[in-house]
Amino acid sequence: MLTTPFAKTLSIKLKALDYPRVRGMHDHPIPRMGGIAIVLGFFIAMGVAACFLRELRTTQFLGFVAGAVLVVIASMLDDIHDLRPRVKLTVQVTAALVVIFSGTRIDFVTYPFYAVLNSVSAPLTLVWIVGVINAVNLIDGLDGLAAGVSAIGAVSLMILCLISGGGMAVVLSAALAGSCLGFLPRNFNPAEVIMGDTGAQFLGFVLSVSSIIGVFKAYALLSVVIALFTLALPIFDTLFAMFRRFINRKPIMEADRGHLHHRLIDLGYNQKQTVIILYCVSAITGAIAIVIAMKDLRAILVAALCLLVMLLMMFVYQKRIR
Repeated sequence: MLTTPFAKTLSIKLKALDYPRVRGMHDHPIPRMGGIAIVLGFFIAMGVAACFLRELRTTQFLGFVAGAVLVVIASMLDDIHDLRPRVKLTVQVTAALVVIFSGTRIDFVTYPFYAVLNSVSAPLTLVWIVGVINAVNLIDGLDGLAAGVSAIGAVSLMILCLISGGGMAVVLSAALAGSCLGFLPRNFNPAEVIMGDTGAQFLGFVLSVSSIIGVFKAYALLSVVIALFTLALPIFDTLFAMFRRFINRKPIMEADRGHLHHRLIDLGYNQKQTVIILYCVSAITGAIAIVIAMKDLRAILVAALCLLVMLLMMFVYQKRIR
């Protein structure tokens, strides 16, 4: 909350502004490098935590910091100068490799059968990190959407890691959740400042690494399912976008107006309603991930029922506004 005004002022001075466009939701220029506030809030919290947690003084954590710095620098340049997608992807891959070679990687999955990954561990980790970075970046289309969804995902990860006892992942996800919540008051509709690539790519990077440390390491049998439910909204929205563009024979990296939040807007919901609906969907999928980790079948059924009821309510509302 304290660093957001600084990020807004810096965005204006560096002319990192989001101008009105066809796909955009703003009718006036708005500072778009607010993600600096999230980054500063996160690392201030991590600096304090490092005084108490030995895991934050390891090579693994230093690799995470180095990767995060690469992502943030490239994203800031993108918010100011609009880098080419190829350049951004190269930086993302480099940051992911730094994390991998510092000791953070997906070691195994056990669905549908147990398999020690060994040779494919690094490539799978690379795909996961780069994929989640871009997934969070793609849902950053409405005021407060990416920050709120990331906060919900981070809280879900924090609870999962508290259950499993993963200290480093707990602190990473808790600091990220706090940074997002501190940014939301000035980012929720109508936004004073948006996070831009600086915030969205950083959020995706931290969420991906936290999930590797806290979920894939702790929930061997169900790790893939739990990770997918925890970050379900950005992941599946991105997969559907890629499939949609492939079917329509368009470049996968080409932007369009087919994302879930765009579709809800086109159905008649306003920005606040759309964002709150997607918050609820994220909270329910996060809750499903937690109850799956607890291996309680009744809780899983209740959570799934809540998701179905919400989808039915959205369908009914759509019919009423037509």
